[in-house]
Amino acid sequence: MSDSASRPGMPTETLIGALAEDLAPVRPLPPAGLRALAWIGAVLILGLGLAAGTAEPSLHLAGHLGVPDRAVALAGAALTALTAAYAAFATSVPGRAAAWALLPLPPALLWIGASGLGCLRAYLAPAAGVAEGPGSGCFTFIVAVSLPLSLLLVLMLRRACPLRPNLTAALGGLAVAAAAATLLVPFHPHEATATDLVIHAVAVAGVIALNGLAGGRLLSAR
Repeated sequence: MSDSASRPGMPTETLIGALAEDLAPVRPLPPAGLRALAWIGAVLILGLGLAAGTAEPSLHLAGHLGVPDRAVALAGAALTALTAAYAAFATSVPGRAAAWALLPLPPALLWIGASGLGCLRAYLAPAAGVAEGPGSGCFTFIVAVSLPLSLLLVLMLRRACPLRPNLTAALGGLAVAAAAATLLVPFHPHEATATDLVIHAVAVAGVIALNGLAGGRLLSAR
């Protein structure tokens, strides 16, 4: 504050002018939708980078899209990533309703429900899907892909001033986990077994929890 602003008896207009002397213009944040799309664009770039140089991902993706429940689960995961990212950016702005946190709930239920149906179908008719495989690589993939996506999202969210930092960070964690699960599909050649589904669930829950705790601390510090 300017020293002149501390003088007693100063006229109101002069006081306002003195307080405004050191103010710098603030560039407003883009709308939450644009920021969410920018982050989704980074997710797509990462996916293209992972798939570069090999034809296997496209073949595995075509195989998954040919099975209805797996195609629905993929759509649910992708929509969860998009809506959760939007909700995270929306709740990062003071004055926006916390009810935006409910936005990713329907696609998340679709994602979970379709994944469960796929697991049940694989149990009842193993021959209907592709060969089974271990799930440890899926856990590593989800966690490894989530790290850079989480860092980028927290950096983007820190430009705002969330009044509910843990809620915003948890929504960001859901977006990251759903995006990582979506990117996993082209690299996941085998049918989702019960064990595989549990491993995916643990990885997703871990990403959400860590983002909610660590990301919440970072956003609170901001």
